[in-house]
Amino acid sequence: MFMQNHRRRCGVSFMLAACMAVPAVAAAAQPGELRFDFTGRPAPGAVAVKWNGHAPLYDAAAGHGFVNQTAALPVRPVHTEGIRCGSDGCTITEAVIDANAATDHYNNFGMAFRIKAPAGAYAVKVRTTSDAADTTVSITGMQTSRLVSPGFWDAASLMPNGTRVTAQGRDWSYRYVNGRDFIDIEIEPKKAGVPVGVAEIVLAPIAPQQRAAGERPALFTLGDSTVKTYTFDEAPMSGWGQVFDSLFDPAKVKVLNYSMGGRSFRNAYAEGRLNDLLMAGRVGDVVMIQFGHNDESTDEAKRYGRGATEAMYEEMIRSVYLPAIRARGMVPVFVTPMSRVNGTQKAGEPYVNSFSKRRFPDLMKKLGAELGVTVVDLNARSVAYYNAAGVDAITAMVMSIEAGETPGKTNDGSYANGHPANKIDGTHYKEALSKQYARLVVTELARLAAAGDKVAAGIVAQLDGDVRAAVAANDWSAIYPEIANDIAGGDGAYYRNQIEKLLQLGALRKDAQGNFSPQSPMAAGEFVAALKKVMALPDAARPRYTDGPLTRETMGAILHDAYHAKFTAKPAYMTDYNGKTILPGSPGYDPNLDSGAQGAMYYPLVRWAQLEDTAAVLPAYVAKLRDAYELGLIRSEAGIARGRMANGRLLEPKAVVTRAKAAKALYFMWVLAQPPKGENDRH
Repeated sequence: MFMQNHRRRCGVSFMLAACMAVPAVAAAAQPGELRFDFTGRPAPGAVAVKWNGHAPLYDAAAGHGFVNQTAALPVRPVHTEGIRCGSDGCTITEAVIDANAATDHYNNFGMAFRIKAPAGAYAVKVRTTSDAADTTVSITGMQTSRLVSPGFWDAASLMPNGTRVTAQGRDWSYRYVNGRDFIDIEIEPKKAGVPVGVAEIVLAPIAPQQRAAGERPALFTLGDSTVKTYTFDEAPMSGWGQVFDSLFDPAKVKVLNYSMGGRSFRNAYAEGRLNDLLMAGRVGDVVMIQFGHNDESTDEAKRYGRGATEAMYEEMIRSVYLPAIRARGMVPVFVTPMSRVNGTQKAGEPYVNSFSKRRFPDLMKKLGAELGVTVVDLNARSVAYYNAAGVDAITAMVMSIEAGETPGKTNDGSYANGHPANKIDGTHYKEALSKQYARLVVTELARLAAAGDKVAAGIVAQLDGDVRAAVAANDWSAIYPEIANDIAGGDGAYYRNQIEKLLQLGALRKDAQGNFSPQSPMAAGEFVAALKKVMALPDAARPRYTDGPLTRETMGAILHDAYHAKFTAKPAYMTDYNGKTILPGSPGYDPNLDSGAQGAMYYPLVRWAQLEDTAAVLPAYVAKLRDAYELGLIRSEAGIARGRMANGRLLEPKAVVTRAKAAKALYFMWVLAQPPKGENDRH
């Protein structure tokens, strides 16, 4: 009958796009729609799904039917034997569900109806037999719980999710970009003993979006915490995707960063991040993808885990990402994940590639060559850069945090007393290193373009002219003038990130030879002027102190004055993040930043009364210095160390402050004066 007719017209391969004009389907349906009716009632133009003593199982020739497991990774078992169909639709009642939080499987079983459909975008509508309060409808392994509420893809909440799942009563709708050659509609109960089911499914193709005349193309970056755009409350952490846009001509292209910490190929798909990007893109837009760090996680058996076997990694690329991107007329580019840095690397030891167990960068390169995708090998370039820059510079630029370096926070509370994980975090890094990764990426794109890669050439053509000149000359001094000659390596690199930011802000300066002189004394007048600039203090609020070499007691008094001129109430860095732990499931939780610690404090761990040399403070400075110390604006520099949450007991009030230590204090105050949820690369 209908399916016999259908096969006679369209052949045994049921392809939605090719069969849209079949009269039997299109008679009462909207143009291009494919409808499935499960009620048995007259539904002209719909495919009737009937229960003849058993649920119709998926048949590739027929192009539809119920399945026993979904296409999710890992596959999710569902049930067909318990399905019954009647005048209301097809339903199932699960006596037992598997909501085992310990395994993170959260499988409530239910049913899944598979429809053969080519890669591309679809408006999907599902009418269930049960209310939304009792039902979860998902599409091909998507995580509906992440898609039904308003949300943002970035930390600064500037990029809202435009492709949410909507559920009103028994009607569900969603726009979905399919990469496989079928779509699974999953109907799952929220609790045992409550029947759930499906009455109708409608698929309507959505054509790729053409770019309007005069509209700039877009370049999307999609990756994990190493590509993410960070906010000030996460300072000094940065991702290369955050600074990538500054290398392009904004008149030629808009660069949009969809990256977020904790993401992998699997969960960036499941939460709808890839889907929203593809629905936002236009034909010809480029999608640069870097995943691998979280794919290494050993939770690949969990329903919404991050990890993947090499086979799963390959399937996500081959069967999910690439066909979906290309069906939208967009252009994929792979970026191999940079190697993690060993935080305990010894001087003289060579850096090596950290991907030694699951060789995802090698797999990405292999698939790129096989499937015709441009591959930027940041993995190899990163290891080469680490060895050229040396241990001092690389250790300074990763998240090697000591007390007093930043008022920012991690999941476990404040960084202000050092890193709560008590380690040097070699996965995450500061802006000084994110700029170097961005440089490596565009340099590699230029190399590929010169070798004849047309995709790379198209991206290179969108770079700022000065950046193209820097690549050609291998001289980036005009692009990153904040990199002083004497902070690029060795002992001078210790506070490289802070010094670069202060130079970039124009608060501090290099000399005529391009040096910063990090170990030279800081002058009080220069410090005051720099503090005024980074905290945006009015002239009337500028602290007045005699110029000359800056001592620590004088610096503390100056910081006290500046703080009280800027703030009438304590900023969130001192209150909201003081001793607060962000738990899994909470907004802003980043699984990459979970050290297992709890409640790291912002305020000094050593009380003022426990300091051993406060008697040496000038009487005129005692009150101000004590207030600055108790506010956490100045801390002991003796007895602290990178990668340790530790305070010292010596304030050293008479010690002269070097220019490097002054940059550390100025950076801390700059962050303190910024909105916590503002993007932290602005200048």
